[in-house]
Order: sequence, then C-alpha cells, then structure tokens
Amino acid sequence: MIDALFGSKTRVKLLHLFLNNPGQSFYVREITRKIDEQINSVRRELSNMLEVGVITSDSADNKLYYQVDQRYDYYVPLRAIFGDNVDQSHMVAASSVGAAEEYSSALRAIPALTLAMLAGVLVKGSNSKIDVLLVGNVSPAKVKTAIKVIEAGEGRDINYTVLSYDEFYYRLSVRDRFITEILNGKYAVVVDKDNVLGQK
Repeated sequence: MIDALFGSKTRVKLLHLFLNNPGQSFYVREITRKIDEQINSVRRELSNMLEVGVITSDSADNKLYYQVDQRYDYYVPLRAIFGDNVDQSHMVAASSVGAAEEYSSALRAIPALTLAMLAGVLVKGSNSKIDVLLVGNVSPAKVKTAIKVIEAGEGRDINYTVLSYDEFYYRLSVRDRFITEILNGKYAVVVDKDNVLGQK
C-alpha cells in the first residue's frame, strides 16, 4: 500500500533507513546491504531524493555519503510516517501555539540571558540556517537543557549559536553578515532585556 503511494519499494526502504537514523550518513554499498536492494535502483532513488531535497550528500575518504536533511520542509511529517519510534502525539502538539510558548519558557529559564531569538525552522517564512540565537554569559548546561526541549518538540536537531553580549553588540554595530542575515529575514524575539533590537 505505502509502496504504491510513494512510487517504489526502494524509495520506501530508503525513507525508513534515513528517517530512523537522523544525523547518521551512509555510503551507497552500505545502503544496498542494509535495505537489500539492487545498486542501480538505490542510485536512481538517491538521485531523486537529492533533487527533491529530502537528503543531502557529502564526500569523505573517496566515498559519497548520504543522510536525511532535517531542515527539509516536510521532514517532520515524513518522520511521523516512516519513523519507527517517533512520539507522534508530541510532534503534533509541536505545531500548535502552545509549542512556541513552551520553547519561549525553556529559553527564558536560562539565567543571565540577555537576548534570545528564534528563526530558521522555528519561524514560518524564515530562511535562516540558525534556529536559535542566544546572547549572554550563559551556562552551556542550561542552554543544552533548553535546546533539548525544542528538539523534542520539533522532532529534529536544532542549529543554535551562543554569543557573549560584547561580541553580539560588536557584530551588530559593524553590520556583521551573520547577524544581518538573521535580522533581514523573519525571526521572533523571545528575550531582549536591553532593548538592543528596538534600538537597531
């Protein structure tokens, strides 16, 4: 049934493999062994999936490695279909307004946080490669705790950056490309204790 819906048995097996192993990469011969399909069929489907954007490729040690792109627009619903151990109820909740408040609360709980911004996969219409930007002399352990809350809700890894207040303010003042790209796109401000963004 699902093979017919998604076009081919090989594609379905590949989706199962990649979506159950986010963050893990595989090379072609390894994939053919794991899913027990012919190499030509695997190569063809990998090419299709690369074109669509479901997976990414990277070369290392003269081998081409493939892995699922967790920033793909439909990653979460695909993982809900193909992931074997995915808590779908939590992922459905993550798309609700309550999830945004849960993320904000987790971030606000970080002591000494001066500024917190959401972008990327957390803000509709954002093309930023950074999902969370945090500014302040914050505890790495507290940051990891907050990020885990967001990753659990989203069902994927989150790209985040932590900057000291001085570094952020300097980058803002010289119109640093990294900061400018975030500010020129869509973003949501969770914390801005010194109203830095209000002054920009």
